[in-house]
Amino acid sequence: MGIHQREDVEKGGKNGLEDLKKPLVQGEKIIVSNELGCETDGSSSQNGSDGSIWMVLLSTFVAVCGSFEFGSCVGYSAPTQSAIREDLDLSLAQYSMFGSILTIGAMLGAITSGLVTDSLGRKGAMRMSASFCITGWLAVYFSMGALLLDMGRFFTGYGIGIFSYVVPIFIAEIAPKSIRGGLTTLNQLMIVCGSSVAFLLGTVTTWRTLALTGLVPCLVLLIGLFFVPESPRWLAKVGREKEFEVALRRLRGKDADVSKEAAEIQVYIENLQSFPKAKMLDLFQTKYIRSLIIGVGLMVFQQFGGINGIGFYVSETFVSAGLSSSKIGTIAYACIQVPITIVGAILMDKSGRRPLLMVSASGTFLGCFLTGASFFLKSNAMLLDWVPVLAIGGVLLYIASFSIGMGAVPWVIMSEIFPINVKGAAGSLVVLVNWLGAWVVSYTFNFLMSWSPTGTFSIYAGFSAMTILFVAKIVPETKGKTLEEIQACIDS
Repeated sequence: MGIHQREDVEKGGKNGLEDLKKPLVQGEKIIVSNELGCETDGSSSQNGSDGSIWMVLLSTFVAVCGSFEFGSCVGYSAPTQSAIREDLDLSLAQYSMFGSILTIGAMLGAITSGLVTDSLGRKGAMRMSASFCITGWLAVYFSMGALLLDMGRFFTGYGIGIFSYVVPIFIAEIAPKSIRGGLTTLNQLMIVCGSSVAFLLGTVTTWRTLALTGLVPCLVLLIGLFFVPESPRWLAKVGREKEFEVALRRLRGKDADVSKEAAEIQVYIENLQSFPKAKMLDLFQTKYIRSLIIGVGLMVFQQFGGINGIGFYVSETFVSAGLSSSKIGTIAYACIQVPITIVGAILMDKSGRRPLLMVSASGTFLGCFLTGASFFLKSNAMLLDWVPVLAIGGVLLYIASFSIGMGAVPWVIMSEIFPINVKGAAGSLVVLVNWLGAWVVSYTFNFLMSWSPTGTFSIYAGFSAMTILFVAKIVPETKGKTLEEIQACIDS
């Protein structure tokens, strides 16, 4: 099925943050046939004359505390590099291991994320993740050498590996389709908020105190989970029908008519019961291969564009470019992420996923080009006054472009493109690929920079250019479609 055919199925109206003010009722019906052979009513996911969105918003807020924790872990290594190396007498190789071992733990979390999320439920998985992160931060705080430091970093990595899968899945499963993209984008927004806060606090606090601040989002999440419902789709999948109806009514409002949406989900789940339990190898079947290529491909291009290398060691990058103090560049890096990600969240359900991805990848290409050019000028002693300006401008353009699309959109699409019977296995594989790429990039960054800063950023620019081609040729538009409609489109 061609891209233009997918767009013909789309029935989106005006979407975006203003939809938060609208009732969940849509007058227009969209009847499509999904891959299970049952008809789905595109409007049925938004039934009810007096539907309430407040529980959806509260549930999303609680879930994205895990995303904030994710950002806190990722952002921790950049402002603390020199202090930790000095206090604990770590070599460059030892600190590179500390920075990158987070991603090794996250890979293990990714491998088990589908099983944990499907077995314990979305809320149970988030509780487990928070517990690992709390343990990890305490280990970092009390560390007196590389061993306990690395163990703590590994534990936080395992926790955020599960968070990176379960948070967007949970939000996608509870949100009405008209605001699903915007709410799921809050996952990335809170990641960059957590990262930015870690960057800013790291300039004014010690590295041990900064580790303690990582406990806060975990505690808020653990408390908040007592007040929000479980994912109705997961409850239906495991046969807890009474809890399923209660959860759905809590999310849509006590006076909302949820009968159509409940029936749609139940029919879909009942048909899925005839499918055997999906294994990793099942994902390579013809009917899933397109979704797999899209999900894995987006994660590969997201990571090998260099985000974790640049983000983990941004302070040292600025110093290498000749900036007298890395604090100015680091603070600017932290501050620019949040407003740009908010813009991306607003545009997510307005412009669509594909345009955001292509604009974002174009910007990361240009940012890498400018940063690489700054190091080229420095190595050849040319226009030395312009070197720090180009370096800061290139990195800030890179992170702004990444934040508007490449940061959030791959996770949104990942949560949308896989049918629920393979979502656990597929999510584990996609998140595993993402964290494997993150480890490769974060571990090799310092060594590549020692080899050739210009060459390093040229490699990242090349992957950004390939991202544009991949999105243009392979990735479908999912804006304004229910999860069932997306499956019908991909499988047609």
